[in-house]
Amino acid sequence: MLKLGYNEATCKENSSVERDLVLCEKYGYDYIELRLDMLQKYFQTHTVNDLKTFFSQSHLRPFALNSIENINFCTPSEWDALVELFTFACTTAQAIGNPYLIVVPTVTAGHCTKNEKEIFDDSVEVLHKLADIAEPYGVKLSFEPIGDRRWCVNSIRQALEIVQAVDRGSVGLTVDCINVYLHDKCADAAYIRRIPADKLFVFHINDCEDLPLGILDHCHRIMPGRGAIPIREVTDAVCAAGYDGPACLELFRPEYWAMDAEAVIRMGAECTRPYL
Repeated sequence: MLKLGYNEATCKENSSVERDLVLCEKYGYDYIELRLDMLQKYFQTHTVNDLKTFFSQSHLRPFALNSIENINFCTPSEWDALVELFTFACTTAQAIGNPYLIVVPTVTAGHCTKNEKEIFDDSVEVLHKLADIAEPYGVKLSFEPIGDRRWCVNSIRQALEIVQAVDRGSVGLTVDCINVYLHDKCADAAYIRRIPADKLFVFHINDCEDLPLGILDHCHRIMPGRGAIPIREVTDAVCAAGYDGPACLELFRPEYWAMDAEAVIRMGAECTRPYL
């Protein structure tokens, strides 16, 4: 049975780390994915010991920090900035017992024009470099393909081949319902079943409006069970691969950001539980 998880993107414009922690505990979530931008704001008035104290007294547990983005084809200055944020994430994760850090491929203004070998080679190199930094902190990297063709790694198949080539126990995959749908409307959802259990680190659950590919975007995410994604099929595939961690609700919907965060977090628990 999957656990109930929450990703802070869901209320990132109408909540805070402090409020998310309290509300997730109130509504019975098992895990939370903290956002790095929200953590940086939290640390303006709190310490990492405040976080540790909360988790020591709570049923709720940290799971995956989100996220290190645009990891491919960095310039030297971009790489320096990325490593600075990445090191902050690793330090925080180690301190609070957070096992995973999500890393995301690079997005371009239009369809990515790099060929697949270039993307493969660069991704393998970068994931090795980041794993070299993360492993001493006891942190694992969860590489997340983004289904839209603007991102250079956009399918489960492509991401799995990269992760298998890296061949490190600290590097695995994130499967996200809308990214599987954005790639080909879940035509290759069965491919998820091929992921070795020890390589499937994180699962994001969400639904989306019934819009054509090319128009559909992340702002069109909605609560599980209210849209076009065959969530049961994706969830069954994730479980068949051997995953038994949290299904983490991750939404980027402006409509939800305009609501009271408590109403959204309560609704999220109600809508996600049927798929656990």
